[in-house]
Amino acid sequence: MGPRLKSATPINHEQATKVGVRNYALLFFGCLLFHLAGIWSLPLIDRDEPRFAEASREMIEHRDYIVPYFNNHLRLDKPPLTYWAQVASYKVFGENDFAARFPSAIAAALTALSIFAWGSRLRSPRQPSASPARMDDERVGFWAAIIFTLSLQTFLHAKAAVADMWLVLFVTLAHWAGFELIWPRPTSAEHRTSNIEHRTSNSWWWIFYLALAFGFLAKGPIAWTPLLTVGSITLFVRETQLGTRFKFVRGILFTLAVVALWGIPALIQTHGEFFTIGIGRHVIGRSFGAMEGHGANSLGAYLLLLPFYFVTILVSFFPWSIKLPWLAKQLWRKPEAAVGDRGYNDNYLIAGAGIIFIIFSLIKTKLPHYTLPAFPLLSLLLARRWIDNEMPIAFFKKSALTFAVVCLVIALFIAPFGARFFPAWQLYRQSREYLRPEMQFGAVDYNEPSLVWYFRSPESVRGWLATPALHPTNVQRFLEQTGPRFVILPTDLAAKIYPALPNDWKDFRARGFNIAKGKRVELTLILKPD
Repeated sequence: MGPRLKSATPINHEQATKVGVRNYALLFFGCLLFHLAGIWSLPLIDRDEPRFAEASREMIEHRDYIVPYFNNHLRLDKPPLTYWAQVASYKVFGENDFAARFPSAIAAALTALSIFAWGSRLRSPRQPSASPARMDDERVGFWAAIIFTLSLQTFLHAKAAVADMWLVLFVTLAHWAGFELIWPRPTSAEHRTSNIEHRTSNSWWWIFYLALAFGFLAKGPIAWTPLLTVGSITLFVRETQLGTRFKFVRGILFTLAVVALWGIPALIQTHGEFFTIGIGRHVIGRSFGAMEGHGANSLGAYLLLLPFYFVTILVSFFPWSIKLPWLAKQLWRKPEAAVGDRGYNDNYLIAGAGIIFIIFSLIKTKLPHYTLPAFPLLSLLLARRWIDNEMPIAFFKKSALTFAVVCLVIALFIAPFGARFFPAWQLYRQSREYLRPEMQFGAVDYNEPSLVWYFRSPESVRGWLATPALHPTNVQRFLEQTGPRFVILPTDLAAKIYPALPNDWKDFRARGFNIAKGKRVELTLILKPD
C-alpha cells in the first residue's frame, strides 16, 4: 500500500507530476468514498446535526447568508462557514440527510490530502533529495493520512453534519503553513539565489493567515491555536528572520479583516448579540462552566476531569492509540533526535498537539471530540517515527484494512438498523402523506431539533415548531385552534388526554431513544387534518 517510486528507473519532471497527481487523486477520492459510505442510512442525531442542517435550510428560506436561524429564532452558537457549505450541498443534492453530511466528508478528505502533502515534505531541508529519501517522505505522508482517516473519531465526525471537520482542515493547513514559514525549503542553489524562495514564502504566508480566518469562520477562536504553536516553537529555533517571514501584526490584521467581512454585518444585524452570545456564552462560558451537562462545575470534579482527554484519546484515536505508548517512549528515549531540523519537526508537531490538549483540558466543558484538531499532528508524528525507525509496515496495513472493513460494515449494514431508534424520523415517515405546508405543530416533553428538521422538509410543513414547548394542559387548546395542526407527546399522556380521537383525526406511534437525554421514549403524533 502507499505510493511507490522506483529509484532505479529515472523519471522526468512530467512523469513525476503525473504520478503525483494520480496519487493525490486516488487518496482524495478513496477517503471521500470511505466517508460517504452509509451517511444516508442513519437519521440526523440530536442535537447538533439537526440544528446545523435546519439552520442551513433556513438560510435559503430567509435569503440571509449572514445570520443563521433555527426554527425561525436566531442561532448564534457558531460562525457560518459550515452553514455555507451545507447550503452549497443542498443546491446540488437537495435538502436531505446526505446533503447535510456531505460537506464534512469533503473536509475530511481534504484534510487527509493536506496531511499527505505535508508529510511528504517533513524531511529535513539538509537531507539529500535522493530517491530512497523521497520514497520515505511519501510513505510518511501516505501513512499519516491513512492513520488520520482510519481513526475512530475521524470516522464519526467525517459523517456528521457539524462544524468539526472544517475546523480540523483549516487548523491543519495553518499548522502546515506555519511549519513551512519557520523552515523554508529551497530545492537548489539556483532557487536560493533567485526570487523563487521569496515567492514560495509569500504563498505560505497567505495560506497561514487565510487558514486562521477560515478556521475562525468554522468554529471560532479555537482555530487560532497554530499561532500558539508557532510562538512556542521559537524557543527551539534561533532564527532572526521569523518575524520578517510571519509579519505577525500585518497577518493578524489581515485575518481579522477577512473575518470582519462577515463579522461586522453579523454584529450590525444582531445588534451585537453574535459577539455576546457566540463569544461570551459559547467560548468564555464553555471555558469557565460546563455547558449542557458536559463537564463539571465543582472544583473537585474539575480536577478529576483534568486528564479526561489523555484517557479518551485511547478510544478516540483507536486503533492507532495502542501505539501511542510506543511513540511516547521513542520521543522520550531519543533526545538526540531533537537536534537538528528533523528534531525541530518533532518539536513542532508535539507543540501543536500538546497545546490543543492542554487548552481543552483546562476548559470546563468537555466532549471527547474537542481534541480532534490534534489528530493530524499525532498521525504525522506516529508515521514519521515508524518509518524513521524502519519498523515493519505490516502492523499499519493489517490495522488499516481491518478497521476500514469494520467501519464499512457498520456504516453500510449495521447503521440502517439503528434508524428505528429515532422517533422523530419514524413519526415523519408514518405521517408524511397527511402533512400539509400550512400546518402548525408542537411537542410535549420531546422538543428535540430533529422534529424541526424532519417535519419542516420542503414537501411537508412550512410552519414552525411551537415554542416554548407545550404544557400538557395546553395540548387540547392547541389542537382545537383553527387550521390543520398536529402535536407530538408521550404515548401515555396522549391516552389520558384523548382516550378516543375525533373521527377524522389521525394518530401515529413510535418507540425509540432520546439520545440527547439518554432515555427511551414512546411518542404519539396526533394530527388534526383541518
